[in-house]
Amino acid sequence: MSDVASTGAHIQKTVLDVASDALGLAILVCDKNDEIVFASRHLLQFYPVSPALLQPGTRLRDFLGAVFDSGVRNGTVPESSRRRSNRDEWISEHISFHWRERYETVERIGRQRWISVRKRRVSSGLGIVAITDISEQKKREEQVQTDLERVELTEGILDCMPNPMCVKDRNLNYIAVNKAFCSLHGMSAETILGRSVWDLLEPALAEKFEQSDRAVIETGVSFSLPEQLVRADGEDIWVVTRKYRVGEAGKHLLVTCMSDVTDIVVWHDDVQSAPPRKIGLKVKDYDVFEPGQNCYDPFRALDMQHLVEAGPMLEERPQALRHVLVATSDPSLEKRLLSKLREWQFDAGAISNLGELVALKEAVAATDLTVDLLLIDAGMAGAKEIETGWDTLPSLLLPTDWTEAQLHADILCISDMASDAADAAPLAAEDWDIVVSPETSPEKQHSDVEVVVAEDNEINQFVFAQILEGLGISYRIAANGEEAVALWQKHKPSLILMDVAMPVMNGFDAARTIREAEKASGTRTPIVAVTAQALEIDIEGSRAAGMDDYITKPISPDMIETVYRTFVPVLQQRVAVSA
Repeated sequence: MSDVASTGAHIQKTVLDVASDALGLAILVCDKNDEIVFASRHLLQFYPVSPALLQPGTRLRDFLGAVFDSGVRNGTVPESSRRRSNRDEWISEHISFHWRERYETVERIGRQRWISVRKRRVSSGLGIVAITDISEQKKREEQVQTDLERVELTEGILDCMPNPMCVKDRNLNYIAVNKAFCSLHGMSAETILGRSVWDLLEPALAEKFEQSDRAVIETGVSFSLPEQLVRADGEDIWVVTRKYRVGEAGKHLLVTCMSDVTDIVVWHDDVQSAPPRKIGLKVKDYDVFEPGQNCYDPFRALDMQHLVEAGPMLEERPQALRHVLVATSDPSLEKRLLSKLREWQFDAGAISNLGELVALKEAVAATDLTVDLLLIDAGMAGAKEIETGWDTLPSLLLPTDWTEAQLHADILCISDMASDAADAAPLAAEDWDIVVSPETSPEKQHSDVEVVVAEDNEINQFVFAQILEGLGISYRIAANGEEAVALWQKHKPSLILMDVAMPVMNGFDAARTIREAEKASGTRTPIVAVTAQALEIDIEGSRAAGMDDYITKPISPDMIETVYRTFVPVLQQRVAVSA
Protein backbone atom coordinates (compact mmCIF):
# COMPACT_ATOMS: atom_id res chain seq x y z
CA MET A 1 0.00 0.00 0.00
CA SER A 2 2.77 2.41 0.97
CA ASP A 3 4.71 1.69 -2.22
CA VAL A 4 1.63 2.32 -4.36
CA ALA A 5 0.87 5.59 -2.59
CA SER A 6 4.41 6.75 -2.91
CA THR A 7 4.50 5.95 -6.63
CA GLY A 8 1.22 7.82 -7.19
CA ALA A 9 2.49 10.88 -5.36
CA HIS A 10 5.62 10.88 -7.46
CA ILE A 11 3.59 10.67 -10.66
CA GLN A 12 1.39 13.60 -9.56
CA LYS A 13 4.45 15.72 -8.74
CA THR A 14 5.95 14.95 -12.15
CA VAL A 15 2.71 15.91 -13.94
CA LEU A 16 2.48 19.18 -12.01
CA ASP A 17 6.13 20.00 -12.76
CA VAL A 18 5.59 19.40 -16.48
CA ALA A 19 2.36 21.45 -16.49
CA SER A 20 4.07 24.27 -14.63
CA ASP A 21 6.94 24.37 -17.14
CA ALA A 22 4.66 24.09 -20.18
CA LEU A 23 2.26 26.82 -19.06
CA GLY A 24 4.86 29.08 -17.45
CA LEU A 25 2.99 29.01 -14.15
CA ALA A 26 4.07 28.93 -10.55
CA ILE A 27 1.82 26.36 -8.83
CA LEU A 28 1.25 25.89 -5.11
CA VAL A 29 -1.01 23.12 -3.70
CA CYS A 30 -2.05 22.91 -0.01
CA ASP A 31 -4.15 20.32 1.79
CA LYS A 32 -7.04 20.95 4.15
CA ASN A 33 -4.53 21.28 7.05
CA ASP A 34 -2.85 24.22 5.27
CA GLU A 35 0.31 22.21 4.63
CA ILE A 36 2.10 22.37 1.29
CA VAL A 37 1.52 19.30 -0.86
CA PHE A 38 3.30 20.60 -3.96
CA ALA A 39 5.20 23.79 -4.83
CA SER A 40 6.82 24.34 -8.26
CA ARG A 41 10.29 25.82 -8.43
CA HIS A 42 8.89 28.77 -10.41
CA LEU A 43 7.69 30.25 -7.11
CA LEU A 44 11.32 31.17 -6.40
CA GLN A 45 11.18 33.54 -9.40
CA PHE A 46 8.63 35.64 -7.54
CA TYR A 47 9.53 35.14 -3.89
CA PRO A 48 13.19 34.98 -2.71
CA VAL A 49 12.62 32.39 0.04
CA SER A 50 14.57 29.29 1.01
CA PRO A 51 13.94 26.30 -1.32
CA ALA A 52 13.37 24.21 1.82
CA LEU A 53 10.10 26.05 2.37
CA LEU A 54 8.76 24.58 -0.87
CA GLN A 55 9.05 21.00 0.33
CA PRO A 56 5.87 18.98 1.00
CA GLY A 57 4.76 19.17 4.65
CA THR A 58 5.76 22.86 5.12
CA ARG A 59 3.03 24.87 6.80
CA LEU A 60 1.44 27.53 4.64
CA ARG A 61 1.83 29.96 7.56
CA ASP A 62 5.62 29.44 7.59
CA PHE A 63 5.84 29.97 3.80
CA LEU A 64 3.79 33.20 3.98
CA GLY A 65 5.88 34.40 6.92
CA ALA A 66 9.06 33.92 4.89
CA VAL A 67 7.48 35.81 1.98
CA PHE A 68 6.59 38.71 4.30
CA ASP A 69 10.10 38.77 5.77
CA SER A 70 11.67 38.87 2.28
CA GLY A 71 10.02 42.25 1.67
CA VAL A 72 8.68 41.20 -1.73
CA ARG A 73 5.12 40.54 -0.81
CA ASN A 74 1.92 40.98 -2.75
CA GLY A 75 0.53 44.47 -2.75
CA THR A 76 3.50 46.24 -1.11
CA VAL A 77 6.51 48.23 -2.27
CA PRO A 78 8.80 48.13 0.76
CA GLU A 79 11.51 50.36 -0.76
CA SER A 80 9.19 53.34 -1.09
CA SER A 81 6.52 52.62 1.50
CA ARG A 82 6.90 54.19 4.94
CA ARG A 83 4.03 52.20 6.38
CA ARG A 84 4.97 48.89 8.01
CA SER A 85 2.34 46.18 7.69
CA ASN A 86 1.57 43.96 10.70
CA ARG A 87 3.13 40.53 9.98
CA ASP A 88 0.46 38.38 11.66
CA GLU A 89 -2.40 40.37 10.13
CA TRP A 90 -0.90 40.01 6.66
CA ILE A 91 -0.41 36.24 7.06
CA SER A 92 -3.93 35.70 8.43
CA GLU A 93 -5.46 37.75 5.62
CA HIS A 94 -3.73 35.70 2.91
CA ILE A 95 -4.61 32.39 4.59
CA SER A 96 -8.25 33.48 4.53
CA PHE A 97 -7.94 34.10 0.76
CA HIS A 98 -6.80 30.50 0.34
CA TRP A 99 -10.00 29.22 1.93
CA ARG A 100 -12.26 31.04 -0.51
CA GLU A 101 -13.83 28.81 -3.07
CA ARG A 102 -12.63 31.12 -5.88
CA TYR A 103 -10.34 34.13 -5.68
CA GLU A 104 -8.55 36.07 -8.44
CA THR A 105 -6.48 39.23 -8.24
CA VAL A 106 -3.74 41.18 -9.98
CA GLU A 107 -1.01 42.31 -7.59
CA ARG A 108 2.18 44.26 -7.78
CA ILE A 109 5.38 42.88 -6.26
CA GLY A 110 8.35 45.20 -6.22
CA ARG A 111 8.57 48.20 -8.49
CA GLN A 112 8.30 46.70 -11.99
CA ARG A 113 6.62 43.29 -11.56
CA TRP A 114 2.96 42.40 -11.72
CA ILE A 115 1.43 38.96 -11.15
CA SER A 116 -1.95 37.39 -11.77
CA VAL A 117 -3.03 35.17 -8.82
CA ARG A 118 -5.81 32.59 -9.21
CA LYS A 119 -6.88 30.50 -6.18
CA ARG A 120 -9.33 27.58 -6.06
CA ARG A 121 -10.48 25.43 -3.11
CA VAL A 122 -11.88 22.09 -4.33
CA SER A 123 -14.37 19.89 -2.48
CA SER A 124 -11.64 17.54 -1.16
CA GLY A 125 -10.12 20.45 0.74
CA LEU A 126 -7.13 20.94 -1.55
CA GLY A 127 -6.26 24.56 -2.28
CA ILE A 128 -4.58 25.31 -5.59
CA VAL A 129 -2.77 28.59 -6.37
CA ALA A 130 -1.58 29.49 -9.90
CA ILE A 131 0.65 32.56 -10.32
CA THR A 132 1.47 34.11 -13.74
CA ASP A 133 3.91 36.93 -14.49
CA ILE A 134 1.99 39.65 -16.39
CA SER A 135 4.60 42.39 -16.08
CA GLU A 136 4.99 42.76 -19.86
CA GLN A 137 1.24 42.93 -20.35
CA LYS A 138 0.92 45.62 -17.68
CA LYS A 139 3.77 47.57 -19.23
CA ARG A 140 2.04 47.43 -22.60
CA GLU A 141 -1.23 48.57 -21.04
CA GLU A 142 0.54 51.42 -19.29
CA GLN A 143 2.29 52.34 -22.55
CA VAL A 144 -1.03 52.31 -24.39
CA GLN A 145 -2.55 54.53 -21.73
CA THR A 146 0.44 56.86 -21.91
CA ASP A 147 0.18 56.95 -25.70
CA LEU A 148 -3.54 57.72 -25.50
CA GLU A 149 -2.86 60.57 -23.10
CA ARG A 150 -0.09 61.82 -25.38
CA VAL A 151 -2.41 61.62 -28.41
CA GLU A 152 -5.12 63.54 -26.56
CA LEU A 153 -2.57 66.17 -25.58
CA THR A 154 -1.26 66.41 -29.14
CA GLU A 155 -4.78 66.67 -30.58
CA GLY A 156 -5.58 69.37 -28.07
CA ILE A 157 -2.51 71.34 -29.11
CA LEU A 158 -3.28 70.89 -32.83
CA ASP A 159 -6.90 71.99 -32.37
CA CYS A 160 -5.67 75.19 -30.72
CA MET A 161 -3.42 76.00 -33.69
CA PRO A 162 -4.92 78.77 -35.85
CA ASN A 163 -3.50 77.37 -39.11
CA PRO A 164 -5.09 74.35 -40.84
CA MET A 165 -3.15 71.11 -40.39
CA CYS A 166 -3.74 67.50 -41.42
CA VAL A 167 -1.91 64.17 -41.21
CA LYS A 168 -2.10 61.36 -43.77
CA ASP A 169 -0.87 57.77 -43.51
CA ARG A 170 1.33 55.99 -46.03
CA ASN A 171 -1.74 55.26 -48.17
CA LEU A 172 -2.49 59.02 -48.15
CA ASN A 173 -5.70 58.66 -46.15
CA TYR A 174 -6.50 61.37 -43.61
CA ILE A 175 -5.81 60.14 -40.07
CA ALA A 176 -5.79 63.46 -38.20
CA VAL A 177 -7.15 66.95 -38.85
CA ASN A 178 -7.38 69.96 -36.59
CA LYS A 179 -10.36 72.25 -36.08
CA ALA A 180 -8.94 74.95 -38.35
CA PHE A 181 -8.69 72.43 -41.22
CA CYS A 182 -12.29 71.30 -40.68
CA SER A 183 -13.51 74.89 -40.47
CA LEU A 184 -11.69 75.80 -43.68
CA HIS A 185 -13.50 73.08 -45.63
CA GLY A 186 -16.83 73.26 -43.79
CA MET A 187 -16.68 69.56 -42.91
CA SER A 188 -16.53 67.59 -39.68
CA ALA A 189 -13.51 65.51 -38.73
CA GLU A 190 -15.61 62.34 -38.97
CA THR A 191 -16.42 63.17 -42.60
CA ILE A 192 -12.75 63.63 -43.53
CA LEU A 193 -10.93 60.95 -41.50
CA GLY A 194 -10.30 57.66 -43.24
CA ARG A 195 -10.83 59.17 -46.68
CA SER A 196 -8.43 60.42 -49.37
CA VAL A 197 -8.40 63.42 -51.68
CA TRP A 198 -10.02 61.22 -54.33
CA ASP A 199 -13.13 61.07 -52.13
CA LEU A 200 -13.21 64.84 -51.60
CA LEU A 201 -11.93 66.48 -54.80
CA GLU A 202 -12.44 66.33 -58.53
CA PRO A 203 -10.19 63.71 -60.20
CA ALA A 204 -7.96 66.29 -61.89
CA LEU A 205 -7.21 68.09 -58.63
CA ALA A 206 -6.95 64.85 -56.67
CA GLU A 207 -4.29 63.54 -59.06
CA LYS A 208 -2.36 66.81 -58.86
CA PHE A 209 -2.17 66.87 -55.08
CA GLU A 210 -1.52 63.15 -54.72
CA GLN A 211 1.60 63.54 -56.87
CA SER A 212 3.17 66.00 -54.42
CA ASP A 213 2.01 63.91 -51.43
CA ARG A 214 3.52 60.75 -52.91
CA ALA A 215 6.80 62.50 -53.76
CA VAL A 216 7.22 63.69 -50.16
CA ILE A 217 6.37 60.24 -48.71
CA GLU A 218 8.78 58.44 -51.02
CA THR A 219 11.73 60.88 -51.02
CA GLY A 220 11.44 62.66 -47.68
CA VAL A 221 12.03 66.00 -49.42
CA SER A 222 9.70 68.64 -48.00
CA PHE A 223 7.30 70.46 -50.32
CA SER A 224 6.17 74.10 -50.29
CA LEU A 225 3.60 75.85 -52.49
CA PRO A 226 1.60 79.11 -52.27
CA GLU A 227 -2.09 78.37 -52.83
CA GLN A 228 -5.38 80.23 -53.08
CA LEU A 229 -8.29 78.41 -51.45
CA VAL A 230 -11.92 79.15 -50.71
CA ARG A 231 -13.28 78.93 -47.18
CA ALA A 232 -16.57 77.18 -46.48
CA ASP A 233 -18.11 80.66 -46.17
CA GLY A 234 -17.03 81.40 -49.75
CA GLU A 235 -14.26 83.85 -48.82
CA ASP A 236 -10.79 83.57 -50.35
CA ILE A 237 -7.80 82.60 -48.25
CA TRP A 238 -4.16 82.68 -49.34
CA VAL A 239 -1.87 80.13 -47.74
CA VAL A 240 1.62 78.70 -48.05
CA THR A 241 1.20 74.92 -47.90
CA ARG A 242 4.12 72.89 -46.58
CA LYS A 243 4.32 69.09 -46.53
CA TYR A 244 6.73 67.00 -44.45
CA ARG A 245 7.47 63.32 -43.97
CA VAL A 246 7.70 62.14 -40.36
CA GLY A 247 8.00 58.79 -38.60
CA GLU A 248 10.11 55.65 -38.89
CA ALA A 249 10.89 53.77 -42.10
CA GLY A 250 7.88 51.78 -43.21
CA LYS A 251 5.63 53.84 -40.93
CA HIS A 252 6.01 57.24 -42.54
CA LEU A 253 3.29 59.86 -42.15
CA LEU A 254 2.65 62.98 -44.21
CA VAL A 255 2.06 66.20 -42.28
CA THR A 256 0.55 69.15 -44.15
CA CYS A 257 0.63 72.65 -42.60
CA MET A 258 -1.12 75.64 -44.19
CA SER A 259 0.26 79.00 -43.09
CA ASP A 260 -2.39 81.69 -43.55
CA VAL A 261 -0.80 84.69 -45.32
CA THR A 262 -4.06 86.40 -46.28
CA ASP A 263 -3.26 89.48 -44.19
CA ILE A 264 -0.03 89.93 -46.12
CA VAL A 265 -1.51 89.29 -49.56
CA VAL A 266 -4.66 91.41 -49.39
CA TRP A 267 -4.86 95.17 -48.94
CA HIS A 268 -6.90 96.26 -45.93
CA ASP A 269 -8.55 99.60 -45.25
CA ASP A 270 -8.08 101.17 -41.85
CA VAL A 271 -11.31 103.16 -41.47
CA GLN A 272 -10.10 104.65 -38.19
CA SER A 273 -7.61 106.82 -40.05
CA ALA A 274 -8.39 109.75 -42.31
CA PRO A 275 -7.45 109.59 -45.05
CA PRO A 276 -7.54 105.78 -45.25
CA ARG A 277 -4.11 104.18 -45.13
CA LYS A 278 -3.02 100.80 -46.37
CA ILE A 279 -1.88 98.04 -44.07
CA GLY A 280 0.26 95.06 -45.05
CA LEU A 281 2.12 94.19 -48.25
CA LYS A 282 0.82 94.04 -51.78
CA VAL A 283 1.57 90.99 -53.92
CA LYS A 284 2.80 91.93 -57.39
CA ASP A 285 1.77 88.72 -59.13
CA TYR A 286 -1.18 86.72 -57.83
CA ASP A 287 -0.45 83.94 -60.32
CA VAL A 288 2.11 82.47 -57.90
CA PHE A 289 -0.86 81.23 -55.88
CA GLU A 290 -2.21 78.04 -57.43
CA PRO A 291 -5.78 76.75 -56.93
CA GLY A 292 -5.43 74.86 -53.67
CA GLN A 293 -6.43 71.51 -52.20
CA ASN A 294 -9.97 72.49 -51.46
CA CYS A 295 -12.77 70.28 -50.15
CA TYR A 296 -15.28 73.16 -50.26
CA ASP A 297 -18.30 72.59 -52.46
CA PRO A 298 -20.23 75.86 -52.94
CA PHE A 299 -23.50 74.02 -53.52
CA ARG A 300 -23.33 72.52 -49.99
CA ALA A 301 -23.33 76.11 -48.75
CA LEU A 302 -26.62 76.92 -50.47
CA ASP A 303 -29.70 76.48 -48.35
CA MET A 304 -31.51 73.58 -50.01
CA GLN A 305 -34.87 75.09 -49.12
CA HIS A 306 -33.87 78.17 -51.10
CA LEU A 307 -32.99 75.98 -54.06
CA VAL A 308 -36.38 74.27 -53.86
CA GLU A 309 -38.14 77.61 -53.71
CA ALA A 310 -36.10 78.88 -56.66
CA GLY A 311 -37.55 75.99 -58.67
CA PRO A 312 -36.75 76.47 -62.36
CA MET A 313 -33.29 77.79 -61.54
CA LEU A 314 -31.77 74.32 -61.50
CA GLU A 315 -34.15 72.66 -63.93
CA GLU A 316 -32.58 71.35 -67.09
CA ARG A 317 -33.34 73.57 -70.04
CA PRO A 318 -33.41 72.39 -73.64
CA GLN A 319 -30.28 73.57 -75.44
CA ALA A 320 -30.65 74.89 -78.97
CA LEU A 321 -26.86 74.77 -79.36
CA ARG A 322 -25.41 71.27 -79.28
CA HIS A 323 -22.35 71.37 -81.58
CA VAL A 324 -19.58 73.86 -80.76
CA LEU A 325 -16.45 74.37 -82.88
CA VAL A 326 -13.32 75.76 -81.20
CA ALA A 327 -10.79 77.73 -83.24
CA THR A 328 -7.38 78.05 -81.55
CA SER A 329 -3.73 77.36 -82.34
CA ASP A 330 -2.89 76.81 -78.66
CA PRO A 331 -2.99 73.04 -77.86
CA SER A 332 -3.33 73.56 -74.09
CA LEU A 333 -6.21 76.02 -74.52
CA GLU A 334 -7.85 73.64 -77.00
CA LYS A 335 -7.65 70.78 -74.52
CA ARG A 336 -9.07 72.92 -71.71
CA LEU A 337 -11.94 74.30 -73.79
CA LEU A 338 -12.95 70.92 -75.24
CA SER A 339 -12.91 69.35 -71.79
CA LYS A 340 -15.06 72.13 -70.32
CA LEU A 341 -17.53 72.17 -73.22
CA ARG A 342 -18.06 68.42 -72.98
CA GLU A 343 -18.52 68.78 -69.25
CA TRP A 344 -21.31 71.26 -70.05
CA GLN A 345 -22.93 68.58 -72.28
CA PHE A 346 -21.93 70.10 -75.66
CA ASP A 347 -20.49 68.16 -78.59
CA ALA A 348 -17.19 69.91 -79.30
CA GLY A 349 -14.43 69.81 -81.92
CA ALA A 350 -11.51 72.05 -82.87
CA ILE A 351 -9.67 73.66 -85.78
CA SER A 352 -6.34 75.50 -85.70
CA ASN A 353 -6.40 77.71 -88.84
CA LEU A 354 -8.55 79.15 -91.62
CA GLY A 355 -7.70 76.29 -94.00
CA GLU A 356 -9.13 73.71 -91.62
CA LEU A 357 -12.27 75.86 -91.24
CA VAL A 358 -12.80 75.94 -95.04
CA ALA A 359 -12.30 72.17 -95.26
CA LEU A 360 -14.76 71.62 -92.42
CA LYS A 361 -17.26 73.95 -94.15
CA GLU A 362 -17.10 71.83 -97.29
CA ALA A 363 -17.54 68.63 -95.27
CA VAL A 364 -20.55 70.06 -93.48
CA ALA A 365 -22.11 71.13 -96.79
CA ALA A 366 -21.71 67.62 -98.20
CA THR A 367 -23.20 65.81 -95.20
CA ASP A 368 -25.89 66.20 -92.59
CA LEU A 369 -23.40 67.55 -90.04
CA THR A 370 -24.26 70.76 -88.22
CA VAL A 371 -22.21 73.27 -86.25
CA ASP A 372 -24.13 75.64 -84.00
CA LEU A 373 -21.44 77.94 -82.59
CA LEU A 374 -17.89 78.96 -83.50
CA LEU A 375 -15.76 79.78 -80.43
CA ILE A 376 -12.65 81.74 -81.50
CA ASP A 377 -9.48 82.36 -79.51
CA ALA A 378 -8.95 86.13 -79.77
CA GLY A 379 -5.22 85.67 -79.20
CA MET A 380 -4.58 83.42 -82.21
CA ALA A 381 -3.21 84.67 -85.53
CA GLY A 382 -5.94 85.21 -88.11
CA ALA A 383 -8.76 85.27 -85.55
CA LYS A 384 -10.64 87.98 -87.47
CA GLU A 385 -10.38 86.08 -90.77
CA ILE A 386 -11.73 82.95 -89.12
CA GLU A 387 -14.59 84.94 -87.55
CA THR A 388 -15.69 86.16 -90.99
CA GLY A 389 -14.79 82.94 -92.80
CA TRP A 390 -18.12 81.32 -92.02
CA ASP A 391 -20.67 84.14 -92.03
CA THR A 392 -23.68 81.89 -91.48
CA LEU A 393 -22.40 80.67 -88.13
CA PRO A 394 -22.90 82.50 -84.81
CA SER A 395 -19.46 83.19 -83.34
CA LEU A 396 -18.09 84.11 -79.94
CA LEU A 397 -14.70 85.78 -79.57
CA LEU A 398 -12.90 84.43 -76.49
CA PRO A 399 -10.86 87.16 -74.75
CA THR A 400 -7.46 86.43 -73.20
CA ASP A 401 -8.82 87.05 -69.68
CA TRP A 402 -11.84 84.74 -70.05
CA THR A 403 -13.35 82.88 -67.10
CA GLU A 404 -15.33 79.66 -67.14
CA ALA A 405 -18.36 81.26 -65.50
CA GLN A 406 -18.50 84.13 -68.04
CA LEU A 407 -17.99 81.78 -71.00
CA HIS A 408 -20.75 79.46 -69.81
CA ALA A 409 -23.10 82.40 -69.35
CA ASP A 410 -22.36 83.77 -72.86
CA ILE A 411 -22.92 80.40 -74.50
CA LEU A 412 -26.21 79.93 -72.66
CA CYS A 413 -27.27 83.43 -73.73
CA ILE A 414 -26.62 82.53 -77.39
CA SER A 415 -28.42 79.22 -76.87
CA ASP A 416 -31.48 81.05 -75.51
CA MET A 417 -31.52 83.33 -78.54
CA ALA A 418 -31.25 80.32 -80.84
CA SER A 419 -34.13 78.65 -79.01
CA ASP A 420 -36.28 81.76 -79.38
CA ALA A 421 -35.29 82.07 -83.04
CA ALA A 422 -36.41 78.50 -83.71
CA ASP A 423 -39.98 79.57 -82.93
CA ALA A 424 -39.75 82.78 -84.99
CA ALA A 425 -38.19 83.97 -88.23
CA PRO A 426 -34.61 82.78 -88.86
CA LEU A 427 -31.92 85.17 -87.67
CA ALA A 428 -29.48 86.58 -90.15
CA ALA A 429 -25.75 86.54 -89.48
CA GLU A 430 -25.81 90.20 -88.48
CA ASP A 431 -28.41 89.39 -85.80
CA TRP A 432 -25.99 86.94 -84.23
CA ASP A 433 -23.30 89.59 -84.27
CA ILE A 434 -25.42 91.70 -81.93
CA VAL A 435 -24.95 89.04 -79.30
CA VAL A 436 -21.32 88.09 -79.74
CA SER A 437 -19.45 90.73 -81.66
CA PRO A 438 -17.16 93.21 -79.83
CA GLU A 439 -18.58 95.99 -82.03
CA THR A 440 -21.96 95.79 -80.24
CA SER A 441 -23.41 99.25 -79.71
CA PRO A 442 -23.16 100.59 -76.14
CA GLU A 443 -26.82 101.48 -76.09
CA LYS A 444 -27.84 97.89 -76.75
CA GLN A 445 -25.46 96.46 -74.16
CA HIS A 446 -26.53 98.90 -71.47
CA SER A 447 -30.09 97.64 -71.61
CA ASP A 448 -29.02 94.01 -71.59
CA VAL A 449 -26.90 94.02 -68.40
CA GLU A 450 -28.80 94.54 -65.16
CA VAL A 451 -26.23 93.39 -62.63
CA VAL A 452 -22.42 93.51 -62.50
CA VAL A 453 -20.86 91.01 -60.08
CA ALA A 454 -17.33 91.75 -58.84
CA GLU A 455 -15.91 88.45 -57.56
CA ASP A 456 -12.37 87.09 -58.06
CA ASN A 457 -13.01 83.47 -57.07
CA GLU A 458 -14.17 81.26 -59.96
CA ILE A 459 -16.23 78.97 -57.73
CA ASN A 460 -18.16 81.92 -56.33
CA GLN A 461 -18.47 83.34 -59.85
CA PHE A 462 -20.15 80.12 -60.91
CA VAL A 463 -22.57 80.27 -57.95
CA PHE A 464 -23.51 83.88 -58.77
CA ALA A 465 -24.02 82.92 -62.42
CA GLN A 466 -26.31 79.99 -61.57
CA ILE A 467 -28.45 82.08 -59.23
CA LEU A 468 -28.77 85.08 -61.55
CA GLU A 469 -29.59 82.88 -64.52
CA GLY A 470 -32.22 81.07 -62.48
CA LEU A 471 -33.79 84.40 -61.55
CA GLY A 472 -33.75 85.55 -65.19
CA ILE A 473 -31.43 88.50 -64.48
CA SER A 474 -28.83 89.53 -67.08
CA TYR A 475 -25.34 90.05 -65.67
CA ARG A 476 -21.60 90.38 -66.27
CA ILE A 477 -18.84 89.17 -63.94
CA ALA A 478 -15.62 91.06 -63.09
CA ALA A 479 -12.59 89.30 -61.61
CA ASN A 480 -11.30 92.36 -59.71
CA GLY A 481 -12.12 95.95 -58.84
CA GLU A 482 -10.61 97.44 -61.99
CA GLU A 483 -12.72 95.16 -64.20
CA ALA A 484 -15.81 96.09 -62.17
CA VAL A 485 -15.22 99.79 -62.84
CA ALA A 486 -14.70 99.10 -66.56
CA LEU A 487 -17.91 97.04 -66.80
CA TRP A 488 -19.82 99.79 -64.96
CA GLN A 489 -18.56 102.39 -67.42
CA LYS A 490 -19.45 100.18 -70.40
CA HIS A 491 -22.83 98.77 -69.38
CA LYS A 492 -24.22 101.20 -66.77
CA PRO A 493 -25.94 98.35 -64.86
CA SER A 494 -28.84 98.79 -62.46
CA LEU A 495 -26.99 97.09 -59.57
CA ILE A 496 -23.41 96.15 -58.60
CA LEU A 497 -22.64 93.27 -56.22
CA MET A 498 -19.12 94.07 -54.99
CA ASP A 499 -16.84 91.60 -53.19
CA VAL A 500 -14.75 93.66 -50.75
CA ALA A 501 -11.56 91.53 -50.87
CA MET A 502 -10.13 91.23 -54.40
CA PRO A 503 -6.70 91.48 -56.02
CA VAL A 504 -5.51 94.39 -58.19
CA MET A 505 -8.21 96.73 -56.76
CA ASN A 506 -10.39 95.80 -53.80
CA GLY A 507 -14.12 96.48 -53.55
CA PHE A 508 -13.76 99.56 -51.36
CA ASP A 509 -11.47 101.34 -53.85
CA ALA A 510 -13.66 100.29 -56.80
CA ALA A 511 -16.74 101.75 -55.12
CA ARG A 512 -14.92 105.03 -54.40
CA THR A 513 -13.82 105.23 -58.05
CA ILE A 514 -17.39 104.73 -59.28
CA ARG A 515 -18.83 107.28 -56.84
CA GLU A 516 -16.22 109.84 -57.88
CA ALA A 517 -17.07 109.34 -61.57
CA GLU A 518 -20.81 109.62 -60.86
CA LYS A 519 -20.39 113.14 -59.54
CA ALA A 520 -20.01 114.48 -63.08
CA SER A 521 -23.04 112.61 -64.48
CA GLY A 522 -25.38 113.08 -61.53
CA THR A 523 -26.38 109.40 -61.58
CA ARG A 524 -26.02 106.82 -58.80
CA THR A 525 -25.76 103.07 -59.23
CA PRO A 526 -26.69 100.97 -56.18
CA ILE A 527 -23.62 99.08 -54.90
CA VAL A 528 -24.05 96.22 -52.41
CA ALA A 529 -20.96 94.91 -50.60
CA VAL A 530 -20.41 91.13 -50.45
CA THR A 531 -18.43 90.09 -47.37
CA ALA A 532 -17.32 86.79 -45.83
CA GLN A 533 -18.62 87.77 -42.39
CA ALA A 534 -20.56 90.68 -40.96
CA LEU A 535 -17.42 92.21 -39.47
CA GLU A 536 -17.69 95.77 -38.23
CA ILE A 537 -14.56 96.81 -40.16
CA ASP A 538 -16.08 95.56 -43.46
CA ILE A 539 -19.47 97.18 -42.77
CA GLU A 540 -17.95 100.53 -41.86
CA GLY A 541 -15.53 100.30 -44.76
CA SER A 542 -18.35 99.70 -47.25
CA ARG A 543 -20.31 102.67 -45.90
CA ALA A 544 -17.24 104.91 -46.07
CA ALA A 545 -16.70 103.86 -49.69
CA GLY A 546 -20.26 104.86 -50.62
CA MET A 547 -21.88 101.44 -50.82
CA ASP A 548 -25.60 101.19 -50.14
CA ASP A 549 -25.88 97.89 -48.25
CA TYR A 550 -24.09 94.58 -47.65
CA ILE A 551 -24.75 90.83 -47.77
CA THR A 552 -22.67 87.97 -46.36
CA LYS A 553 -21.49 84.72 -47.91
CA PRO A 554 -22.61 82.07 -48.57
CA ILE A 555 -25.14 83.66 -50.90
CA SER A 556 -28.54 82.17 -51.70
CA PRO A 557 -31.19 82.75 -54.39
CA ASP A 558 -33.65 84.53 -52.09
CA MET A 559 -30.84 86.78 -50.78
CA ILE A 560 -29.96 87.93 -54.32
CA GLU A 561 -33.62 88.29 -55.30
CA THR A 562 -34.32 90.44 -52.23
CA VAL A 563 -31.38 92.75 -52.98
CA TYR A 564 -32.40 92.98 -56.64
CA ARG A 565 -36.01 93.88 -55.83
CA THR A 566 -34.85 96.40 -53.22
CA PHE A 567 -32.50 98.41 -55.45
CA VAL A 568 -33.72 97.89 -59.03
CA PRO A 569 -36.81 99.91 -60.06
CA VAL A 570 -39.98 97.90 -60.66
CA LEU A 571 -40.17 98.89 -64.33
CA GLN A 572 -36.70 97.54 -65.03
CA GLN A 573 -37.56 94.35 -63.16
CA ARG A 574 -40.51 93.78 -65.44
CA VAL A 575 -38.35 94.37 -68.51
CA ALA A 576 -35.78 91.89 -67.21
CA VAL A 577 -38.46 89.27 -66.51
CA SER A 578 -40.13 89.71 -69.91
CA ALA A 579 -36.77 89.50 -71.64
